[in-house]
Amino acid sequence: MTGLDIDTLIDDPATRIVVCCGSGGVGKTTTAAAIGLRAAERGRRVVVLTIDPARRLAQSMGLTELDNTPRVVKGTRGDGELQAMMLDMKRTFDEVVLAHAEPDRARAILENPFYQSLSAGFAGTQEYMAMEKLGQLRAEDRWDLIVVDTPPSRSALDFLDAPSRLGSFLDGKVIRLLTAPAKVGGRSAMKFLNVGMGLITGTLGKIFGAQLLTDIQTFVAATDSMFGGFRERADRTYQLLKDDGTAFLVVAAPERDALREAAYFVDRLAADAMPLAGLVLNRVHTTGAPQLTSERALAAAEALEENGTATSTVEAETLAAGLLRLHAERMQVMARERRTRDRFASVYPDVPIVEVPALPGDVHDLDGLRAIGHRLGSPAE
Repeated sequence: MTGLDIDTLIDDPATRIVVCCGSGGVGKTTTAAAIGLRAAERGRRVVVLTIDPARRLAQSMGLTELDNTPRVVKGTRGDGELQAMMLDMKRTFDEVVLAHAEPDRARAILENPFYQSLSAGFAGTQEYMAMEKLGQLRAEDRWDLIVVDTPPSRSALDFLDAPSRLGSFLDGKVIRLLTAPAKVGGRSAMKFLNVGMGLITGTLGKIFGAQLLTDIQTFVAATDSMFGGFRERADRTYQLLKDDGTAFLVVAAPERDALREAAYFVDRLAADAMPLAGLVLNRVHTTGAPQLTSERALAAAEALEENGTATSTVEAETLAAGLLRLHAERMQVMARERRTRDRFASVYPDVPIVEVPALPGDVHDLDGLRAIGHRLGSPAE
């Protein structure tokens, strides 16, 4: 099993984007925040972008809230700077419209009912906008490092499909049909609309509803030229994710289901030729007495419980026996986690792994993030 050195990764000026992906409940958001803080306190200008709707990132960084604008995180040490933000899907979509459409057309798009539904939660919109926002941040070139915290579960990698899915949507038969009148122009467009669309309005009206169909036609006509640029930008961002300056980190817990999901991420990244840096194995149990095996601890506990006679020592022996049993349980958990990790490592021997010991409580401030970052850092530290 190869060790993963996070410090070497984030200290390298060639590393410009770190993407943390993994299933839900494995500490992915905390890992992204800890990496961002550690990189900033080692001298880099960092922005952490979360796509996860949870508020834990803001809380751990001492911010009352996060929104679509990067906010400076106060209380960091060193010469670097840390900023954080949360993807606002609708606002990002609005920004795209305002930036790439004429004022009158932009206003028509923003007021269109179909656009309002699309930008508020249409399937896949979040992934499209994540690609758009990442591309915007990278193009601004204000930060040395962008750390991306993706949504939980397998949808975390849906943004890899954004360019092709968007292209399929725009090139679909219905969309081509709806955009045809806008592309003809002038009176010919009205004639085409009256004749050609009249033949299909009945069918599409039954599918979409008459008003929705009108809204879709108006929306597509207004956004036809704008979407071409969006698709090109999404393609550029996709290629950016494949560059040497990008590193994907798969985050998991030392549990069977979590590592099964991690295997899916590793396979998917390999299939897309994305640069995988390694696996962060979170919440690994440890002990201060590794030489005391589970069997020996249980045997000692049983001996104390069976042989205790003096009344004055009963309480102490009961407490000692209880601690020994807790230690035995901890050793069993550690053994199970080690077997699970080793099975993953046997299938993916080339994937570097860094283990982060479990903390006694939740991380809710910068000191907690520093503790995680310290555990992620160089072993020699």
